Amino acid sequence: MEDIDLPRPRGDAAGKLAAEDLAPYSRHELDERIAMLRAEIERVERHRDKAVAQRSAADALFGKAP
Repeated sequence: MEDIDLPRPRGDAAGKLAAEDLAPYSRHELDERIAMLRAEIERVERHRDKAVAQRSAADALFGKAP
């Protein structure tokens, strides 16, 4: 069973992407990368919005914690 309270490891995927040298990429490859990153941003935003909605629903049902 996974323990969700453990700290996340440092050096996540976004950090590694941000540090990557972009010089070897062609314009076409960079356009593809931008499209992929935009799609990932949208996926993360949808997940965040869902989490916020679930939290709001829980707060409404059980009351906000002090």
